[in-house]
Amino acid sequence: MTSLGDKGSVQTQTKVLSQGCWTQVSCPCCVSEQVEPLVYIKLSNNIEPVTKRWLISLIEASKRHGGAALLAHPGEDECGDVIVVSAPRCTLLKATEDLGLCKKYRNEEMVAFAYHDRDNFSNVDDMQEFLTLAERQYIVKIELDSLQAQKKQRIPGVPDAPGVLEAWENICQKLERLGVIKDIFPLHDQQRLNDLGRSWYSKKQIWRQPLDAIHSYFGGTVAFYFSFLDFYTWALVPPAFLGLVLTFLLPGGGGVVKEQAGEGVMEEDNDGPSVSGHMVQAVFSMLWSTLFIELWKRRSSSLSHRWGTLNLAERFSEPRPGFHGTLGFNPVTGRLEPLFPEWQRQLRVGLVSLPLVGLFLGLVVLGMTGFYHGEALVQGFHQDSGSLFSGALLYLPSMAHIVYTNMLGNVYHTVAMQLTEWENHREESSFQNQHTTKVLLFTFFNNFAVLFHIAFYKQDLPLLRKRLASLLIWNQLVNQFTEVVVPFIVDRFLSAPHKKEQEDNLEVDKLRAQRSLPPFPGLFAEYIELLLQFGYLSLFSCVYPLTAVLLLLNNITEIRGDGYKICKLFRKPFSAPVSNIGVWQTAFEVLGFASVMSNCWLLLLSPRVQEFCLEGGISGKNIILFAILVEHVLILVKMILAFMIPDEPDWVRIKREQIEFNSMQALGQQKL
Repeated sequence: MTSLGDKGSVQTQTKVLSQGCWTQVSCPCCVSEQVEPLVYIKLSNNIEPVTKRWLISLIEASKRHGGAALLAHPGEDECGDVIVVSAPRCTLLKATEDLGLCKKYRNEEMVAFAYHDRDNFSNVDDMQEFLTLAERQYIVKIELDSLQAQKKQRIPGVPDAPGVLEAWENICQKLERLGVIKDIFPLHDQQRLNDLGRSWYSKKQIWRQPLDAIHSYFGGTVAFYFSFLDFYTWALVPPAFLGLVLTFLLPGGGGVVKEQAGEGVMEEDNDGPSVSGHMVQAVFSMLWSTLFIELWKRRSSSLSHRWGTLNLAERFSEPRPGFHGTLGFNPVTGRLEPLFPEWQRQLRVGLVSLPLVGLFLGLVVLGMTGFYHGEALVQGFHQDSGSLFSGALLYLPSMAHIVYTNMLGNVYHTVAMQLTEWENHREESSFQNQHTTKVLLFTFFNNFAVLFHIAFYKQDLPLLRKRLASLLIWNQLVNQFTEVVVPFIVDRFLSAPHKKEQEDNLEVDKLRAQRSLPPFPGLFAEYIELLLQFGYLSLFSCVYPLTAVLLLLNNITEIRGDGYKICKLFRKPFSAPVSNIGVWQTAFEVLGFASVMSNCWLLLLSPRVQEFCLEGGISGKNIILFAILVEHVLILVKMILAFMIPDEPDWVRIKREQIEFNSMQALGQQKL
């Protein structure tokens, strides 16, 4: 929801553009004295005026004439390289229904919006109240993306050969390939952004983020990430407290490592009740991961209801811009659009994508094997020669492995994107989920393969503890530098002269100035970071109980640092309405199940546990059988616990079923 101050910020922003230059609308209910600039289209510097006029005519044309039914402004110069886009009321309302968004009805209940029943919804005459800024801007994006050539034609002002549009070819994609369109991005509202910053990262409080304001300004994708980060950080408090107790209050609970004099052999300190400490940490990690995921699902469903995304209908929306196929009628919607058989997509995934992903995972194993082999060779050479040169060579395998891993990762990311494009997914969410899954598999393997190798092949728990501690401490130092120090330097020193110049020059075009900001890189790396944290904690925390403590300290600054970056250092991103964190939730659940097996076998491999069992007269075979039994029992307990905790609160379930029932009733009345 927006406030009166938000309307004032819109009035301030529209002063940059002459209101008389906006394209006109024919619908009387869409006429407005103030047109809100929503999206900025950066064109080529040498664009022909006839090409710009043609594009503006497409943007303003009605849907039945092949247009986007939007409002366009040529910028300060009709022959310039800028088009600013807004949206009239009817276009916004029809898109709201197509997206399946829920809005407040006259009885204050959240109901799936229906265009034919629009007059019964609250604030339907005020688009700044009815839709969030992020929703309005995303609707403009999907309308621009849906522009298709109705017939084969030539683009005015573009040479004949490359400037031919085939029938039903996506217009914006074609213009981007030709270099006519350089960039499309949503515009910041500076006043609202400053207000959000003051209530978000500028306050001294650690938690209590303004999630509703984040959702209103940045959209569901960004809001769900910060909600998950906040929930995850709170959830780290219990394991952090337990880790401190086991490390500092129980003798030997932290797994102190000693080195035998003159032998260089690492062994664990056996003083105190360390076996019980290991068992408590292992069982707690498994139960904590289950409770965390299940409680997050409930939190996610509550937010989805609050933000009106319980009833999203992406399956029935327009295909994503990159989707292609044989032109035909959609059997569900009856619309004319490209069609691509599902069996062909599955064939491509099974026969090409999966083998290639497996090949890259094999290359990860090959690199790890080469690293250990090279390390053994260099250490042997150094023991024989003992020279300074051989001592310097000790670092060569690690450096070579880092370079190899980074190069392989860069190549894999490119291949994963091309494979996902080639698979030809219709919906944007399906495309993102498939791409994310591919990268997740590689990232998980690349980051955890060495730890699993140390734990289960070398069976060297002291080395595993050292490696895990060094990873956490090093990652935290790097993260604090990139999340806090770098943004501060960029904002206060590198960007300061540019900001001062804008403040001193009142003629600076505030809208044009936004394109100097770099594009937002997305939340992929942020989710990867959280997933790796969760993996370190749930898979290996019984070896290093202070894992949660280090993660908690890191995430307290992560919340503010991420908010500062997205507000101050990047362009505003487009953000689709979403009902959860998508495939990332599945990834966390998979790690939760893997934690059962990991903790059971790490507990079995602990020298203190093995010594305890041998002192009790338990044979090695019986120890393994007992570990398998415990593993299966804990998996069963985990499944029962997950089943007993509903994925959504009862009140959310009732609201969702009411929304579905009301939608069915409305559909029946339409047919009558």
